[in-house]
Amino acid sequence: MAVSTILVGRFLGPELYGQYSLAIVVPSLLLLFADLGINQGITKFTASLRAKGETERLAKIIQHGLILRAAAGIAIFILNYALADFFASVFLQRPDLAFYTRIASTAILFQVIFVTAVSAFVGLDKTEYNALATNIQAIAKAIISIALVLLGFSITGALIGYVTSYVIAALVALAILYLVLQENRNPSNNQNISNDIKAMIRYGAPLYASLILIGLLPLYQSVVLAFFTTDTDIGNYKAASNFIALISILSIPIATALLPAFSKLDSSTKQKITTFFKLANKSTTIIIIPVTVLIIIFANEIVQIVYGSDYQSAPLFLEAFCLLYFSVGLGYLTLHSFYNGLGETKTTLKMSIINFLALLVLSPILTRTYNVIGLIAASLTASFLSTAYGSYIARKNHQVKFDTASTVRIYLIAMLAGVPPLLLRLAPLPDLMIITAGGLLYLFIYATLVPLARIINNNELHIAEQIIHEIPILAQIGRPILKYEQKILNTKHNHDPPHTNK
Repeated sequence: MAVSTILVGRFLGPELYGQYSLAIVVPSLLLLFADLGINQGITKFTASLRAKGETERLAKIIQHGLILRAAAGIAIFILNYALADFFASVFLQRPDLAFYTRIASTAILFQVIFVTAVSAFVGLDKTEYNALATNIQAIAKAIISIALVLLGFSITGALIGYVTSYVIAALVALAILYLVLQENRNPSNNQNISNDIKAMIRYGAPLYASLILIGLLPLYQSVVLAFFTTDTDIGNYKAASNFIALISILSIPIATALLPAFSKLDSSTKQKITTFFKLANKSTTIIIIPVTVLIIIFANEIVQIVYGSDYQSAPLFLEAFCLLYFSVGLGYLTLHSFYNGLGETKTTLKMSIINFLALLVLSPILTRTYNVIGLIAASLTASFLSTAYGSYIARKNHQVKFDTASTVRIYLIAMLAGVPPLLLRLAPLPDLMIITAGGLLYLFIYATLVPLARIINNNELHIAEQIIHEIPILAQIGRPILKYEQKILNTKHNHDPPHTNK
């Protein structure tokens, strides 16, 4: 999906890509109101019911949630299609985008079905079907969008690919979900639809409000950009934000997996919960921070290779964007799953309110003064305040402890490993060679320093090896690295002086 989005941006160019990005702003905004908190409710309840062995209720919970979501999706689609001219004129300040907004609106119903189905797959622990449906959507979008753009259909072609990919993926996901639910179908179970919906809405209401606030932010920022910047600036901004998808390839699966994991721990002792949170947050930091540092180092080369020289401001925007992930050590990617899994969705809502209010105030002020960089600075400030609050509540109410010593060492090592690749950029080499050689050099240094600094132990390496064993491609890449780190760890352990008691 990241590759297809990047290529569409390259072929359209900054100005047309800015218009394409604005065309999907309103449909994406209205789509938020079709969630109703049902998606995470489905994931939460299916995971909890499976853990308790109450599998006979699964099919009805999912079916009832899907019906409610589809009804909301139809209503939102009608609203978007009918008022496209108004939205384009008032919110986007570009009346000529109404036609494109109508095209994008046709994806709403199919997006609703698709997202609800994959949420059910996560709760059912059928992540292979989640991956299948998501890959189908990404591949369809890539093939259709890129082909139509290259054939000369420009923005219209890109939007048709966007819509069609969700149509195909929704139908496939729905068919798979139907077959999966047959395994848990119980004809004698006459669970009342109103009871299921009330339970999911009761759990999901704070999440729904939180989702709306979070979802409004990028759309609100797009409106702010529309008022204070040009289409070219917006195109550069969207191009930079697309590269964040490279980090999301790692961060989204982590956050997705943690929600059902914490849901299964909701009746466990506090010791189990805090231990799991500490390990999850540390593992996430080990993965995300080096990727973030690498993208910052090679931002200019990456943009030049992928988008070309037309996107002159995108490297700077990308470097600033990446700073968002430096708060991962404070729980940026784990706190939401932690609270939602434990059923404390009101805390998630409070975090979202803090983020929303800070960004609501800061975005127009900083964007008007500092252009796109001001908008990114507003995002960083709001996100940090929200994460800091969530971290404070986790410490206060759940006695959660962060592995501060290891976290600090991870940040220091990630930055230290970046020095040789930075020096390599001074060499008169092609951009692709610099990225390849620099990336491998960085990985080698980082993988060497992590065990030397005692950031990980033998038990954690064993857990990691068990995880990647189930994924052949990941195993081929990760197993040599883990063996290398294991060897360093054992060598260092053998050379450490024995402890003596005085």
